[in-house]
Amino acid sequence: MRQVENPPNPYLKYSAEFLGEPPETKLEVFEETATRSMITKSFMPDRGDRYTVNCYRGCIHACTYCFARRYHEFLGYGAGTDFETKIVAKINAPEVLREDLRKTREKIPFLEFSFATDPYLPLEANYELTRKCLIVCKDFRMPVGIITKSPLVTRDLDILTKLNCTVFFSIPFPTTEKSKPFELYTPIPDVRFRAMKTLSEAGIKVGIGIAPIILGYNDSDIPALLEKAKDAGATKAFINLIHFDSDSIEQYFVQRLREKLPTQAEKIINQQKRERGGNLRHKTFADRAGKTEKWEIAVKLFDLHFRRLGFERFEKPQKPEEKALPVQQKLF
Repeated sequence: MRQVENPPNPYLKYSAEFLGEPPETKLEVFEETATRSMITKSFMPDRGDRYTVNCYRGCIHACTYCFARRYHEFLGYGAGTDFETKIVAKINAPEVLREDLRKTREKIPFLEFSFATDPYLPLEANYELTRKCLIVCKDFRMPVGIITKSPLVTRDLDILTKLNCTVFFSIPFPTTEKSKPFELYTPIPDVRFRAMKTLSEAGIKVGIGIAPIILGYNDSDIPALLEKAKDAGATKAFINLIHFDSDSIEQYFVQRLREKLPTQAEKIINQQKRERGGNLRHKTFADRAGKTEKWEIAVKLFDLHFRRLGFERFEKPQKPEEKALPVQQKLF
């Protein structure tokens, strides 16, 4: 078992350190019953309003770069191994989502599963919260987007084929060898590509998210990843540069990077600092994009093979047209 490794939580007034060896970590699952709303609204300058659904908090996949680690700190946990060993299941998620959509269906064009954790983490095999929420979306004829690293999504083909949906598979690395230093407990890339093909052959729109791009490590893999995705039936694709939203995520990522790739760590860290003006963290949303020629080359490489392979551009979902209220008629 791994030792407990959590950077200090900035939201806690006091912190504690173990005198000697810390205790072994173990998986703990908590059931949340006080969920009041399942739809979270956020805004992205390049996409506008987003409406997301998260049935779980924390993620067993344990990706070292995951931006959602900071949300675990809001619960009083750490952004390190707490994120992957203390998992919260919102067990009333389907009922709450149904009530949410009764009130807001006409205002929401599109729901995304998921934003803060993978909607198909291993616990989903037992809880089936994502599956039940997708059934709710089917009942309300709600278009859906899914981002996952798990082949478990193929279990729900019977529902997905009845939905207007697109499933993106996050596959930033082409091989298990390149994936493991950063994606500690995720299904291997080949398994994700096979799942992509299964969905595509069933008529589901699928895409690939090559995210994060870690310059000097996987940017040269962009053409191969796009080609494998195309062979698996993908019609959509996007890339994002790795980014860190908090000091604790940065600290955990660097610690794991030096542990897993000791000979490459400083090269990767220094390149990332060049993209952010000497920092690893970005200050604004606009700063998430890279600044150097190396990032520009990666973007051009993506665009070149994106066009060559015939991928489709992302189209922002439109809000449903608001129905005009009937004019009050006069009696005389």
